Formats: sequence, structure tokens, C-alpha cells
Amino acid sequence: MSNHNKDALFSLIKSLNRSEKRQFKLYVNRLQINADAKFLLLFEALDKLEEYDETAILKKKITTKQQLSNLKAHLYKQILFSLRMNPSQQNSRMQIREQFDFATILYQKGLHKQSLKMLDKAKTQALDFDEKAIAYDILELEKIIESQFITRSISGRADQLIEQSEELSLQNLQASKLSNLSLKLYSILLENGYAKDDDEIQKIQNFFDSETKNIDFKKLKFKEKLWFYKANVWLSMLTQNLHSAYEFSKKWVELFYEKKERILSHPVWFIKGNSYLLKILYLKKNSEEFKFWFDKLESVYEILPQNDNVEALWFINKFNSKLNYFFINPKENISPFLIKDILREIKSHHHKIDNHHILVLYLKIAAYYFLNKDWDNSFEYCQKIINSEASIQEDLHFYTLVLIMMNLYDSGNDQELDTYSYKTHQFCKKMKNSNIITRKISLFFIELNDLYPHEKVKAFRELDDFLKDSDNQNLLRRNTNYINLRRWMEDKI
Repeated sequence: MSNHNKDALFSLIKSLNRSEKRQFKLYVNRLQINADAKFLLLFEALDKLEEYDETAILKKKITTKQQLSNLKAHLYKQILFSLRMNPSQQNSRMQIREQFDFATILYQKGLHKQSLKMLDKAKTQALDFDEKAIAYDILELEKIIESQFITRSISGRADQLIEQSEELSLQNLQASKLSNLSLKLYSILLENGYAKDDDEIQKIQNFFDSETKNIDFKKLKFKEKLWFYKANVWLSMLTQNLHSAYEFSKKWVELFYEKKERILSHPVWFIKGNSYLLKILYLKKNSEEFKFWFDKLESVYEILPQNDNVEALWFINKFNSKLNYFFINPKENISPFLIKDILREIKSHHHKIDNHHILVLYLKIAAYYFLNKDWDNSFEYCQKIINSEASIQEDLHFYTLVLIMMNLYDSGNDQELDTYSYKTHQFCKKMKNSNIITRKISLFFIELNDLYPHEKVKAFRELDDFLKDSDNQNLLRRNTNYINLRRWMEDKI
């Protein structure tokens, strides 16, 4: 996995498609910039490189080492200007901002009535699209103009603006409070994982209740409802309340299906909501409903805005969901080209998505091969994860090591099993969020190779009984779904 992000300009150029590159050159020509302008030569030189190489650029003598930084900054800005003019990159937020900028220019030119007219139109659009933060900025400029100049555009204008401003201020405050809550809960989930015991669950619940006690749900608009649902999803995930997580992730998705223009305005939130709903249905092993929501999602793909960010998110969600559906229904026929499709798309999108998502896909591919008794390929993809420069969540790293040991045991590689059981045990001891489950599994594999055949069956049965215990089920549920440790042990028993 090469990382284009080592250089911002190079990453930006590599993200451009053929049409965008052509448009950039046309944009340069329209500016009547000489065709051999240095920044255009730099653009073409970087476009031809597979990896960023400053030495190779300097050898072309486009510019000096001292001037290269300024030239790169100039080129970066010009590419952004070109992209901003591309209709495919436009969305409602940018269009409203553009109107706001035009109105500001008119105000500065002393054309106050023209400015107010444009601001009022932009504000109406902002409110229609629930862009209250932009609407508030527009209102602030309207108040400045009205207070500086006696436009007398509308009777009672001042009172109207004050009322709108107070209402929007309150709504934005609620939205900010709920978005902060959502972000805080999400960060706790990423950093610490699920709550470990009842005390942690109660602490998180108390925090949530204190932050939402003054929220009147009936008064919430689209965005505030969205943040509220998101916060409840993270709360439910943290406390491992799958039923609640399902209910609120479904509300999150249904919020978009109520008005399909919301899908167009906020495609990222729409895809994210679907990804969590499908993930939770996967955890619940609800195959029928999983298929219903996935098919519904695929049916609206054509209306989604076509940009790199949306395409990358779509790719992650699509293939994660396809693999998860297979794990729910391992006997279900699956395209023999699925893995090839995933790897091709990873290659295509690798500079647009974070490496963690790629590593999670690798883990699922490894699990897929394991279930098909292709131990060599399963082992290979596990190696890609543990040897990657990028990091994966430590719990997923641990269960990648467990999957390696399952591969080695089934393939009869006792020597390597000893090596990896020791590595896993050492990793477990260093884990920030090690628990009774990880410690028990780690010790099990350490001891496994030293047991006689009849003793192994007993050891498998004891570990299975331990994992069946109701107190341990929640700890086990998420991390071993892909590798299905319990099903593997039951086969040995």
C-alpha cells in the first residue's frame, strides 16, 4: 500500500481523473498563461511519476530547490481553483457559499439593495437544505448592512432579522451540543472499545443523560435529529446494546429516505448510516433484513453524487457488506471474482481511503479464505495485516494472530504454531485493552501443542464452555465474528 499522502500536491494530482486533468489544462489556457509556464510543467512532471520523487523533479530543471516549495503551493492553489469550477464538484453548500461571496462583493461595492436581495435568496436556499450555520453567517451580514444603511427594504426588517437570528442561534447551539456529544462517544469507542463492566456502562449512560436532558426532540430539525441518532448509535455500541443500536441506526437511515434530496446533499452521512445499520444487522445475524437494506441501498446508487470521496466510501461499504453477508450465510453462493474485484478496487482507491479500512478488508479476505480451507492465502493476508506499517485496532490485530494460529493448526504446521502462540501471548500482555477473553485464548494456544490428542479435545471443550458463558458472550461477539472461533472449536470437539 503506497502512500501518496507523503506529499499533498502529489496526492491531489493523483486523485484527478482524466476529465479533471483536461479541464485543468483548459483552465490554464483560458487564463492565457504561457503553455510552458513552470507550474504547468511541474504538473505534467508529477502526473507522470508513480511515487513522489523530489530528486527526479529537480533533475528536469523546471525550478530550483529553493523555489520548488513556492511553485508547488501555486500549482496546488490553481488545481483547486480549476476543480471548484467543475460542475461535478459542486454541491448545495458550495453554491450557497458562492452566492454569499457574491453578495459580499456587492456590499463592498456599495450596492446594498442588490446584496440584500442575493443574501435573502441564499438564506432561503440554506434553510431549505438545513444549512443553518451558513444561514447564520448570511444573517450576520444582513444585520451589518441593515445597521449601517437605512435601506428600508421591508417594514419591520430589523425585528424579523433579530427573530431569525435568535432562532438559528438556538438551533445551531443544539446542533453543536449534539455533534460534540456524538463525536465524544465515537472517540471513546475508538480509543477504549466497548465498556468493560456495569460501572463503565453506567458512567457512559450518565454522561449521555446529562448532555441530552435539556434536548426537546420535537423541536429538532434534520441535522439535530441526525446527530441525536448518531450519538445514540455510539452509546448503544459502547454499552453493547445491539437492539438499541439497530433501532437508532435504522432511524438514521430512514431520515434520509424521508426526503431523497437529503441523500444528494449529505451522501457521506447517508452511506455511513447504512454501513452501521448493515454492520449491526451482521452482528445480529439477521440475514433477511440485511439483504433488504443492502438491496435498497444499491437501488439508490445511481443518484449519489459522483466524487472521489463518495466513491471510496461506497467501495468500502459495498465490499464489507458483501463479505459480511457471506459470513452470515457461509453456504451462500458467492462470486468467484469477488476477491479479485475487492483487490482491484483497493488498488484503485488506496490513496483515497485510510489504511485501517484496507486492513479490515484484508482480515475479512483472510477469514473468507480460511472458511474455504485455503490456508496459504488466508495466512498471506494475515501477514499483510501484522506486517503493515499502518496500524489496525489492537483487538483486530490480536484476532488476526488468532486466525493465523487457526490456519497453522489446521494445516498441521506445529513448529510455526509454537512461534505464533508465543508472539500472540506477548502481544496480549502488552494490549491496552486486554481482557479475560484475550488472555484465556492466548494461554489456550500456548498450551495446545504440548497436549496429547485426547487432551486436546478436552481443552477445546473447556475453552468452548468458557466462551459460551453469558458474561463472556458480549466480550466475544464483535471481534471473533469474522474468524468464528467458536464454530472452529466445535468442529474440533
